[in-house]
Amino acid sequence: MDFDLNDEQRLLKHSVERLLADRYDFETRKKIMAAEPGWSQEMWGQYAELGLLALPFSSDHGGMDGGAVETMIVMEAFGKALVLEPYFSTAILAGGFLRHGASDDQKAALIPQVVEGSLKLAFAQTEKQSRYDLFDVATTAKADGDGYVLDGAKSVVLHGDTADKLIVTARTAGARRDMTGIGVFLVDADAAGVSRRGYRTQDGHRAAEVLLENVKVGADAVIGDPANGLPLIERVVDEAIAALCADAVGCMEKMHELTIEYLKVRKQFGVPIGKFQVLQHAGADMFIDLEQARSMTLFATMMAQEDDAAARRSAISAAKVQVGRSGKSVGENAIQLHGGVGMTMEFAVGHYFKRVTMIDALFGNVEHHLAKVAGGASLIAA
Repeated sequence: MDFDLNDEQRLLKHSVERLLADRYDFETRKKIMAAEPGWSQEMWGQYAELGLLALPFSSDHGGMDGGAVETMIVMEAFGKALVLEPYFSTAILAGGFLRHGASDDQKAALIPQVVEGSLKLAFAQTEKQSRYDLFDVATTAKADGDGYVLDGAKSVVLHGDTADKLIVTARTAGARRDMTGIGVFLVDADAAGVSRRGYRTQDGHRAAEVLLENVKVGADAVIGDPANGLPLIERVVDEAIAALCADAVGCMEKMHELTIEYLKVRKQFGVPIGKFQVLQHAGADMFIDLEQARSMTLFATMMAQEDDAAARRSAISAAKVQVGRSGKSVGENAIQLHGGVGMTMEFAVGHYFKRVTMIDALFGNVEHHLAKVAGGASLIAA
């Protein structure tokens, strides 16, 4: 199997990395994070101009027909730069619902706005009791004429405080943990009955607590089957996890790079500490962990668009396990080898470790996905 990038993919990689190298150094990122709204409107416009917001969507709706490999390239570059903008929440996560579940009318109305950068989206799924179970939904959507009335609360909605529309999971029938009876609804963020409380997450990104009280939506707000939306949700989340794995690989690569550079310049007993064999071994261990995570991310990328849900889910879970373990190992070694300076807010390596730690917690940590892998028959069917 050929893992080399084609000419278009190499050009994409070069373009994104060049943009971020020129405009998104660590000091600039700190200034962006400290100012409102916690990410750069200017960079958001640059992503739209470069075509990154159009990348995952079909050319029929103004997109660029990009696939999982193109998403991996962008997310890895974003991980290296610790990008703060709501690209993942809008183009990848919420965008997945538009690509896989939206009607033709919804696609025609919404995707061009996402592509041009005028529409920001957020996926409101997690609830206080749900943890990592996508089917655990207490928010209700009761039929009301041709539409629905939504009531409930959602937690840690990524970039939910600045989103223009929310993609909300709500139960149309059944008990709280039933696999069926779950619908997906498009809700205006400023609709009557919607309230949001935004905050900064540990890795510098933004999230929100969202309260839905008697929120009325029309029939045109339903994405997919309102009685059986779980397969759509699982598919979109699987693709999103593959993208997050690439983000984590970018973070790990940068942590390894920063650590090796530090070992070359930091002196002890009159010599660079990189001369000490035990520290060389630690640097080598970091590289091994990084490459293991990269390999599993490639596997997840290849399987992200697999139609067989069981095979796709098993591959994605296996990748999430390896990336989570590698992220912890690389991060701990990076902090240890930097010494006290690695713990400071002024030094970049700690911020990268925070990011991979947050990625591990998104959509299931190592233990959660390890249980899924253990419960499956195999990674690849015979």
